[in-house]
Amino acid sequence: MKRATKILAGLIAFVLITGATSDNKLTERQRALHALNRLAFGPRPGDVDAVMKGGVNTWIEQQLHPEGIPDRAVEARIAALPTMTMSNAQIVKTYYEPVRMARKKANAEAKDGDVDKKEARREFMRDVPFDKRPQNVMNDLLTERIVRAAESDRQLNEVMVDFWMNHFNVFAGKGIDRFLLTSYERDVIRPHIWGRFEDLLLATAKSPAMLFYLDNARSVAAPENRPMIAQRFGRRAMEMNPQLKNRQGGLNENYAREIMELHTLGVDGGYTQKDVTELARVLTGWTITGERDGGQGAAFIFRPMLHDTGSKTVLGIRFPAGGGIAEGEKMIHALAHHPATAHHIALKLCQRLVADDPTPALVDRVAAKFLATDGDLRETVRAVISSPEFWDPKSYHAKVKSPFEYAISAVRAVNAQITDAAPIARSLQQIGEPLYGAQPPTGYSDKADVWINTGALMNRLNFALALASNKLPGVHGDVVALIPAKEAADASRSVEALAQALTGGSLTEETRATIKSRIVERKAPAEDPWDNTQLPTVAGLILGSPEFQRQ
Repeated sequence: MKRATKILAGLIAFVLITGATSDNKLTERQRALHALNRLAFGPRPGDVDAVMKGGVNTWIEQQLHPEGIPDRAVEARIAALPTMTMSNAQIVKTYYEPVRMARKKANAEAKDGDVDKKEARREFMRDVPFDKRPQNVMNDLLTERIVRAAESDRQLNEVMVDFWMNHFNVFAGKGIDRFLLTSYERDVIRPHIWGRFEDLLLATAKSPAMLFYLDNARSVAAPENRPMIAQRFGRRAMEMNPQLKNRQGGLNENYAREIMELHTLGVDGGYTQKDVTELARVLTGWTITGERDGGQGAAFIFRPMLHDTGSKTVLGIRFPAGGGIAEGEKMIHALAHHPATAHHIALKLCQRLVADDPTPALVDRVAAKFLATDGDLRETVRAVISSPEFWDPKSYHAKVKSPFEYAISAVRAVNAQITDAAPIARSLQQIGEPLYGAQPPTGYSDKADVWINTGALMNRLNFALALASNKLPGVHGDVVALIPAKEAADASRSVEALAQALTGGSLTEETRATIKSRIVERKAPAEDPWDNTQLPTVAGLILGSPEFQRQ
């Protein structure tokens, strides 16, 4: 079996790299399958027929308005997760404060006596009730994201949440951000993905999670601009401010650079290093509440005494001395409406939904729609979906699924019920895309070359085999039920029937031959008569095939 898996992994890597396209017009079934693969996390059993019956265009229009799609079962399940309805302040107080206090006590013990600091911290953490431990926050968030992607009927909404969470990436492994990500996704990303881009951009700019992640929360005016701050607020007030007192420098350019390079203009967007520095000065004072506010990083706050009140010029926009928070808001507006931003957002959306290397003509048309609609994200996405390029046969099965897309599409394909999302979350780590685990601000890639290597494909195959065989605790499907009993009784027909059920089409001769030679026909019938107990293995190999891994 291991040898067969390695052979199939090699075959998958070759086919995924070379690909296959057709010049024929897509059939109505192919259109439905294409829509479900690109605008959803793949079809569940019966979804293709249901979309065809109602009409592909009708289904797409419904998906573009997720607020009109009932999703009560999923919403009720998410609401039952304790941290999903908690504010930043509540999460910080309930789950972060015990950690902080344990660390404080451990440090005190280590200082007063011959005590190992790590062991002391572990000892104090043992006194924290299990339901108040920090891991509960991320466990709930992982469950929420996986369950929504796998089970929600608002599929395009979940695809776009995944897109924008990558575009405005925040790394859970950085300090307090693991306690701020729940609100970041719920209150910042989700409510804004069908509105104006400017509103989404401003919400992320004022998000405690983003301000902490990219260090703007600790960016303060440089020393040469402090005399003006002292003149405005009084030198005594300045000296009493703990974030200014005895600070040398303090300007941090991380967020200013990333908001231009990644969030808006793009790396070739026409800005200079001088623009980065000036924008960082504009954004000084955009920070988060601390202990003295009783907020412990839980909320956005603008601190005038941290703001650089000198004159500045960013992208040709001049700010006279003496400005405040309005400077940053004006720059957010300018960046959101810049032609380079329109092109950058259009390119990324086309890469996600159409092709790794979309045509310049498509990107230009989508960028024009972005500008013409004041950055209306619903209309911008509609422009991508309604384009001839989206429906071109060359786009059909032309993209490789990311690990998250792959795992969720496999769960949906076998109609698995999720009672515990943790095994899926662990599998995503092994496959290479742990949720909320992208350390660089770029987030995860939508391009195939990042994901195609033999090791990663082996991990995908192992996941598929475990899923199909019900060896993932808390995730249960029934692949035998996917095909008629008369098909399951015959080796060759069962492979074809499962291929149709799981991929929506037939396997290539090469894939079919590999599966049959290694699994179905590995022994003479007299020695090993066919029965449906082998169907989970066959299903796992089909889920790991090139046909399933493409979308």
